[in-house]
Amino acid sequence: MSFEIDNSAINYFHEDYDQRKESAVLENAVTKNGVNAASFNWHSIADNAPYFSIDLKTGDVADQKQSGRCWMFAALNTMRHDMQHKFNIPDNFELSQSYQFFWDKFEKANYFYENVIKTAKLPTDDRKVAWLMAAPQSDGGQWDMLCALIEKYGVMPKSAMPESFNSNRSNGINNLLNNKLRHDAVILRKMVNDEQASENDLNIKRKEMLNDVYRMLAYAFGEPASHFDFEYRTKKDNEFHRDENITPQEFFKKYVGWNLEDYISIIQAPTADKEYYKTYTIDMLGNVVGGRQIKHLNLPMDEFKKLAIDQLKAGESVWFGSDVVKYSETKLGIMALNTYDYAKLFDTDLEMTKAQALDYGQSMMDHAMVLTGVDLVNDQPTKWKVENSWGPKVGTKGYFVMSDDWMDKYCYQIVVNKKYLSDKLKQAQAQKPIVLKPWDPMGTLA
Repeated sequence: MSFEIDNSAINYFHEDYDQRKESAVLENAVTKNGVNAASFNWHSIADNAPYFSIDLKTGDVADQKQSGRCWMFAALNTMRHDMQHKFNIPDNFELSQSYQFFWDKFEKANYFYENVIKTAKLPTDDRKVAWLMAAPQSDGGQWDMLCALIEKYGVMPKSAMPESFNSNRSNGINNLLNNKLRHDAVILRKMVNDEQASENDLNIKRKEMLNDVYRMLAYAFGEPASHFDFEYRTKKDNEFHRDENITPQEFFKKYVGWNLEDYISIIQAPTADKEYYKTYTIDMLGNVVGGRQIKHLNLPMDEFKKLAIDQLKAGESVWFGSDVVKYSETKLGIMALNTYDYAKLFDTDLEMTKAQALDYGQSMMDHAMVLTGVDLVNDQPTKWKVENSWGPKVGTKGYFVMSDDWMDKYCYQIVVNKKYLSDKLKQAQAQKPIVLKPWDPMGTLA
């Protein structure tokens, strides 16, 4: 059964619009100021004042500029917070995001080639192949992908590999690199389908292709150093320190010193296809061939938040992923469900449950940040302090306030040390993960 919009229907809509007393003034307000400004609720400012009962001191806020590296910035920020406390390093110290960016794009190219060969027998209009070709690689990623890079390549300070034009503005190199990878996909698929190429032939061709990719990335970001000197002055007593000719792997072991296996992903996905207390991974999602697998433990919201609070109480910041654009005022640094009164402004129903929003594509994780504080009243959270990676000119010197009900609705992932898990949760996390389809919302890259 279909419904065609005819003149009678349009007259009905016009008459309804015309009889509303508020229509003229709201039309003027929205056309002049835009939807967000016209619907902004100024009470949200007072409701989300930047004061917290638990407030970690974490230094200056970094800036990912015009790139999609939030997941890297957030992960490296959690590590530098720990370094700053251990070694009395100044507030403006950062680990090199550009170094991780180089190796991530290089490894993603090889991961893409791997998946192209695995799916080469499928037609190009198969959903898996179409999904691969839609974005052969991008800036985004997840926690386990960053761990895979660090376990293989280590880390280095930003002073050893600073930002470049292309790390700050990645769109140009991304377009060229995806062009290159799709071009190579044509060749690899043909080699497989001609059934004349051996596995060795494919590996030789992949090595040639990766050599081109390495050169492109070295031109764009600079070639990463294998050794470097680490120099800094302590924050309190201004003592000078120099560590000469150290490798990125040695630097990570000495100055970060984390066992990355201890840090695990917890998700909050209340959809019918994902049971709580089960683990999940995503087909064809990763960056390092043979590296760490993406793995999520799905928990109810109360247990999800308790783990984050326990880690903050212990003085350690928390990596998290969310749908940052929803009901978010960037300049003021507010993420709260009462930031904008969209439904009241347009006199319409916009409400969806968290599960419905995931199932119907209304919401998904698109940005990673760091929890650095929480305001507890009677041991219950009311709002959270968030370190973003958009520089110091937004929010309170780059820090945001996230209301607790916003976390309920739009926060999907945290990373915690598994020492905070109960025995029951440790057993659940140890399960073999259920494999989700590549386009599952829990596979979205932050």
